[in-house]
Amino acid sequence: QVQLVESGGGLVQAGGSLRLSCAASGRTFSSYAMGWFRQAPGKEREFVAAINWSGGNTVYADSVKGRFTISRDNAKNMVYLQMNSLKPEDTAVYYCAAGHTTGLEDWNYDYWGQGTQVTVSS
Repeated sequence: QVQLVESGGGLVQAGGSLRLSCAASGRTFSSYAMGWFRQAPGKEREFVAAINWSGGNTVYADSVKGRFTISRDNAKNMVYLQMNSLKPEDTAVYYCAAGHTTGLEDWNYDYWGQGTQVTVSS
């Protein structure tokens, strides 16, 4: 069982940066792949980024590639999403998720956080 709590969301102007954090409970955190998803109002939840258990493999959605960076610290049971050059279309609730593979679909992940709101103003 893994419990996830996101933080770091907020309001930022276009072109700005935010760093999201996801704190995980459970001694088996380091065995899980971790992902970030987002859901904008009126839209389906979409994949943003994922990282494998060791941090050696990362995957990004084309829409965020080159702007966002996912990382993890297994000693601290933390995963991060550094978001740079933010755009209004990045506005969404961002969710952290844990699973056994760095899949792009939400069904690949077993555990989810409650989400944190990111709003980018133009």
